[in-house]
Amino acid sequence: MAERNTPWTPDDVANRFEDAAVTARRLPSANVQGYFNAWPTIVRCQWEMLATDERVVCRFPPSPKDVEDMLEVMLWVQWLEVEQRHLVWMRAKRYGWRDICTRFAIGRSTAWRHWNQAMALMAEKLNDSSKK
Repeated sequence: MAERNTPWTPDDVANRFEDAAVTARRLPSANVQGYFNAWPTIVRCQWEMLATDERVVCRFPPSPKDVEDMLEVMLWVQWLEVEQRHLVWMRAKRYGWRDICTRFAIGRSTAWRHWNQAMALMAEKLNDSSKK
């Protein structure tokens, strides 16, 4: 973990989680080894390509520093309970409060309070670990 001169705040922790979610999305997909496709690639004409709804998604891979920061955030998750982990990760992936409330069967203010408690807990643990 990199040394910080300033203490961690819950907003700093939330920003790191959002960055980790973006980095996780930019990682290449994990394909199962041992399976392959023997079919030839279909070459389509220009007019056939215009008729399809397929869009080519070009993702740039994350930098090694981004991956390292994401892995560090994944270690922080171990300080939380399983339900708190799901809540924090859903919020980091920018799910709306309505979706989060539906998932956990709680009200919006309760979900927000649980999320704030998780962020404060992690900020406190990070500040304690940086003092050592």
